[in-house]
Amino acid sequence: MSDEFGVESVYAELLSRAPENKIEPRMEPMLRAMEILGEPNKAFASIHITGTNGKTSTARMIDAGLRAHGLRTGRYTSPHLTKVTERISIDGEPVADETFVRNWDEIRPYLEIVDQELNAVSEPRLTYFECMTILAIAIFADEPVEVAVVEVGLGGITDATNVIDGQVAVITPISLDHTDLLGESVEEIAYEKAGIIKPGGFLVSAAQPVEAAQVLLEKAREVHVPFRFEGVEFGAESRLLAVGGQQLTISGLAGRYEDLLLPLFGAHQAENAAVAVAALEAFLGGGEKPLDVEVLREAFRTVTSPGRIEVLRTAPTIIVDAAHNPDGMRVTAQAVTEAFNFSKLVPVVGILQEKDSVAVLEALRTQFGDLVQEICVTASNSPRAVDPERLAEDAVAAGFPADAVHIEPKLDDAVVWAVEQAEANNDLAGGVLITGSITLVADARILLGTPGTPGTTGK
Repeated sequence: MSDEFGVESVYAELLSRAPENKIEPRMEPMLRAMEILGEPNKAFASIHITGTNGKTSTARMIDAGLRAHGLRTGRYTSPHLTKVTERISIDGEPVADETFVRNWDEIRPYLEIVDQELNAVSEPRLTYFECMTILAIAIFADEPVEVAVVEVGLGGITDATNVIDGQVAVITPISLDHTDLLGESVEEIAYEKAGIIKPGGFLVSAAQPVEAAQVLLEKAREVHVPFRFEGVEFGAESRLLAVGGQQLTISGLAGRYEDLLLPLFGAHQAENAAVAVAALEAFLGGGEKPLDVEVLREAFRTVTSPGRIEVLRTAPTIIVDAAHNPDGMRVTAQAVTEAFNFSKLVPVVGILQEKDSVAVLEALRTQFGDLVQEICVTASNSPRAVDPERLAEDAVAAGFPADAVHIEPKLDDAVVWAVEQAEANNDLAGGVLITGSITLVADARILLGTPGTPGTTGK
């Protein structure tokens, strides 16, 4: 059996398990799995990341910074764009197929023990995400890595990843998302996410709504850990548009870092970069020792964030972005408007059922304003994709005129239509934005191919 086939086989096994949102929150099965496997979660240092938006980009920046400092890293993020092995990276690259399959084969018998124990007490067996997380931890311990950058799947307190005790807890901007699972208010969601702040750790937080900041502050004080907030102790001091991204000056916890070229667009990525720098300072020197600016420059120069304001084609420019909630759409609109001089923009939008599609579409309409005159609704290959006919109704409910909403059930037809509109009347400055869900972005990257720059393919 080829490793490629083996990966697909393991992925099929994982997918046969229940998704997280079908199971009551729990930690005991994860703790039991760690116990049976000999506590691989204690085999490496870790930086644990939660928040509503910006987790993956921040994780990639932290990972690049650690590698630039000579550390062997693991990185666990979700979801993946084109292949499941992207979720588990070793030294910045997706884990080797052979390593992925071998480790799964090694841990499977132990997971079956946990499944049997759960079955005996009428509990559902280990979920997809629980198994994926156990596999990531097992791979990091087996490699071994020196430090793992671990992104929470959902929330914090009872997230499967919370079997690690991060030396640094990183919390990116918190807003309302997954309210059915995490809580109806920013405070409730912040309480869930504060669950990754552990004794002996260090809290580094993005700027937060006052209510969320208060919850995080109280948790940090309760477990007696240092805490640093963007906008108070650190932040992006200045940023200038540059070719392919932006040039930053970041005021960190222990140093000031000028002329950092970040090849990503938007003020939100500058904020993510500031959080990443503070997290690196906290991890490498307790927040008291400056980083080597040359090492940091080299790290940032190599950062990619596939599916986040990523240009897949030019003439016309086709951008993909994984914004899937109102706040995400707002920062995407601000970044695209700032970085690209479009005369008009034609969005191709596909959203998943658990999202507030009306609010996402309303954010798109209000933030882009007159730049967007018409919109195409479609669906990704995900079984959770909103039907395009219903999404068209949501677009009208969000304020788009009915005659400005075009329906194309298939993404390839949607892209063809959008390109035609962008180029209408020989307009050379029109653009296309494919957005609304990570699954639509993934489909678009497969359909259109990905940029040839090293590290941007995500494969």
